Amino acid sequence: MNPKELVGRKAAEYVQDGMVVGLGTGSTAYWFVDEVGQRVKNGELPNIVGVPTSKQTEMQARELGIPLAQLDEVNSIDLLVDGADECLRSMSGIKGGGGAHLIEKIVAENSHEIIWIVTEEKVVDYLGAFPLPVEVIQTGSWNIFRAFENAGMNPSFRKKGKDSLFVTDSGNYIIDLHLGRIDQPQQVAHELKTMVGVVEHGLFINYPNRILVAKNDGTVEVIEGQQ
Repeated sequence: MNPKELVGRKAAEYVQDGMVVGLGTGSTAYWFVDEVGQRVKNGELPNIVGVPTSKQTEMQARELGIPLAQLDEVNSIDLLVDGADECLRSMSGIKGGGGAHLIEKIVAENSHEIIWIVTEEKVVDYLGAFPLPVEVIQTGSWNIFRAFENAGMNPSFRKKGKDSLFVTDSGNYIIDLHLGRIDQPQQVAHELKTMVGVVEHGLFINYPNRILVAKNDGTVEVIEGQQ
């Protein structure tokens, strides 16, 4: 079993029947959703409701027979399990490599408990080696791009194939910032949120309650945060 599958399936052990469960997006969260689907099929979780964080995850969950609701149809979410592109042991990270960080963050804001599932190379000493995704509205996006450029943030529009720009589920573009190292993530987060035209950024500061880390030796480390 590869590390992503290992940690994804392990995280499903935290799901209890009757929960409203946030279903994350990405190559590691895929295995979590798959395991939840198997447990639904086996009759272990007859009364759960899943809230998907992307159209991709929604499609997977429907194929598996997981009962679904949209975020606006539930009062809150008991447990969200999602991946991360980089994370610190201090419970912050970068998400958005799959382009779903806007909805992922909205779902996270409405979740009582959050578990991130990652492989060990994604646990880092500082953030920024992974490009920071910033979701922006289409109108005026080149002006936002130039502002990032002038600030020395090394922006690039995310592409879909050679000739077209990536468009998120919400109809926006993503500009990836190649920062190298983010020494003050809270300051960067604040600056990005105050820019007109920026919808959401991929800095998730103090979000998860625990992080499950798949180690290359086949074990899973649990990093506990705030409860």
